[in-house]
Amino acid sequence: MNLHAIDITIIFLYFFVMILLGFWFRKKAKQNKLSYLMGGKSLPWYMLGLSDASDMFDISGTMWMVALCFVYGLKSIWIPWLWPVFNQVFLMMFLSRWLRRSNATTGAEWLQTRFGKTGKSVGLSHQVVVAFALLSCFGFLAYGFVGLGKFVEIFLPWQSVKEYVPFEIPPQYVPHFYGIVVTAIATFYSVLGGMHSIVLGDVIKYAVMTIACLSIGIIAAIHLRNNGGSETLNVPGGWNTPFFKWELGLNWSSINPDVTRKITDDAYGVFGIFFMMMLFKGVFASLAGPAPNYDMQKILSTRSPKEASKMTGFVSIILLPVRYSMIIGLTVLAILYYNQLNLSSANGTDFEKILPSAINNFLPAGILGLVLTGLLGAFMGTFSGTLNAAQAYIVNDIYLKYVNPTANNKSVIRLNYIVGVLVVATGVILGFFVKNVNSVLQWIVGALYGGYIAANMFKWYWWRFNANGFFWGMFTGVAAALTFPYIFPDTLPLYTWPLLFIISIAGCIIGTYAAPPTDENVLKEFYKTVRPWGFWKPVREKVMADDPSFIPNKRFKLDMFNVVLGIIAQLCLTILPMYVVLWMKLPLVITIAVLVIIIMILKKTWWDKLD
Repeated sequence: MNLHAIDITIIFLYFFVMILLGFWFRKKAKQNKLSYLMGGKSLPWYMLGLSDASDMFDISGTMWMVALCFVYGLKSIWIPWLWPVFNQVFLMMFLSRWLRRSNATTGAEWLQTRFGKTGKSVGLSHQVVVAFALLSCFGFLAYGFVGLGKFVEIFLPWQSVKEYVPFEIPPQYVPHFYGIVVTAIATFYSVLGGMHSIVLGDVIKYAVMTIACLSIGIIAAIHLRNNGGSETLNVPGGWNTPFFKWELGLNWSSINPDVTRKITDDAYGVFGIFFMMMLFKGVFASLAGPAPNYDMQKILSTRSPKEASKMTGFVSIILLPVRYSMIIGLTVLAILYYNQLNLSSANGTDFEKILPSAINNFLPAGILGLVLTGLLGAFMGTFSGTLNAAQAYIVNDIYLKYVNPTANNKSVIRLNYIVGVLVVATGVILGFFVKNVNSVLQWIVGALYGGYIAANMFKWYWWRFNANGFFWGMFTGVAAALTFPYIFPDTLPLYTWPLLFIISIAGCIIGTYAAPPTDENVLKEFYKTVRPWGFWKPVREKVMADDPSFIPNKRFKLDMFNVVLGIIAQLCLTILPMYVVLWMKLPLVITIAVLVIIIMILKKTWWDKLD
């Protein structure tokens, strides 16, 4: 164990501050439901943006990304399109404003603005989105729990701590024990202080992470420069370029055969098909809007639609360069000193252990403590944001809607505490059954979210789509997502997604035409308030007949133009720190030039037109 006294002090000081935040904001959070779940919708957009970026900077995802960068090099910047990461660009350009105009508390409550508040189909649509939200929240809690346990075990070998623990733990459950300890601290401050403590905790964690990530990038760049003065790595041809052909074209066989097996297991070899599938799925997923998790909660918590757009645009700017400084830095150190890493596991070489192994071996005292604090805080931030979203759905959309609509404020806050503990317990239990980070990640983004897309895309852009269509689209999509892993056990979820999407679309269309259209007054109010573009002609004509001064949204082409520019800018922000650490001067200059041009254009086509 390489932890020094200063590292341990930094970690425990951070934990102490987080617990203190829970006590500090306890009184403010108890004012009412809105204050607890959404910070009273009074927090500034840049604070929420920092918090949202911090929530996306999680241990499990970063471990996965470092493994990808090691194996695929600069081509790894495309693989996070599985989420897809560019959904933040769609949110930034138009969807965040549309969503925030509803003034809802959760995604399920938002449905009332689109389909109305009464009717059997409306109730079913509400229930299915709550079920989906809880499934995804539990999935993310298990995903984070698994990565956390693997991470901590590297730094605290069980041999070093078992004499201080008054009970025996089988070796295979040591990561779960560590996960439970850190989870308990995260649960405490997030349940006690609500959104206020979550956001401020995320901001503190982001500051720590920024220092840590930039330090890792600088250390790696210095090590690479001192590597015989060559500034080159022992990697296959094509590793240091983001561009690719139909085949991946990375031949690791003579350098590291284990990496070749990893590429085969990942099934990313024919990268052209994989990329097209990611792009195809990603565009539809982005048009559907945010999933009902912490990302949506942060958007709904902003002070205005304009600030919602600013907040989501801010996320990419502050997240990607900082995060990828760490990712490329740890990758470079791992490649330079690969033989000093211990990546072995019961199932062979585990590339997800590169991140903790590289941190443990190559970072000096102090910096090591900051990095560990930041990454543990990253887990706690993602965990607390997801927990807050789950609490919102259970309390607001189940208890207050179906069980006790007249509950007083004291009862609501008490229930939030109870629900928080139960949600955490469920996530931890699920974590015991997850094989690894990649397996649960693939299921969440490739399968479960695949069932979400069709219904949530139609709700924005097609006036005839109704609550019945939403329910059957979601039901068939999620049901298929849950059963496909058993029907196609050896197939990457991304490759079965088109079939899942077709099934969900069929459910949407059949369900829509099996029931009457949504009430005309609901549609007109939604169209006037949210002002979407799309297939709204019959509703638009009725709204303009009532109010000839109404100006419909004709920004489709401009929004799509901005989206394309935004995605290119997002890629530039991602690869910029990679070029810096790798000392690739000409690509760096070109990337900065492209980024500056795009910023100047978006200033005129997006920022100046937010009002």
